[in-house]
Amino acid sequence: MHYSQIRKYDTANGVGIRTTLFVSGCTRNCKGCFNAEYKNFKHGTEWTDEIELDFIEHINLPQIQGVSILGGEPMDQTFDHTFANLLRNIKLRTNKNIWIYSGYTFEELVKDHDTLAILKYCDVLADGPFIEEKKDIRLAFVGSSNQRLIDVQQSLLHQKIILFKLP
Repeated sequence: MHYSQIRKYDTANGVGIRTTLFVSGCTRNCKGCFNAEYKNFKHGTEWTDEIELDFIEHINLPQIQGVSILGGEPMDQTFDHTFANLLRNIKLRTNKNIWIYSGYTFEELVKDHDTLAILKYCDVLADGPFIEEKKDIRLAFVGSSNQRLIDVQQSLLHQKIILFKLP
């Protein structure tokens, strides 16, 4: 897995002060994508064990409320187990929540074994493709009105979409 950027202190991509990881690689072609340069799976820096240890150490700082993962496309990171292992390690080594931003819908993701395995570590999913014609800058944490903030664990438990309630 490659990543394009890490923002150690981010307030734009989830509730509270977060550490945000932008993974590289996306097979989607959303019109108006704001991270088009991150579509290349080899863009940026290769993820290593050392980078992961530093990343998790930073997440454990008391001022960090959680982790947000964008891209590229996080749910296209299924060609090996690096991404799923990272999420598992975040859950095992921190008490922080994980938000994932995906152009896929929840309904698409739960049908695929590999992406369902990723969702099991996710707390909030911002799902759905960005649609330029539905762009709305008044929305919290999503870019277009078709996108949803989903409480993943409750949705998996109840086998239906449960929207995340902003505090």
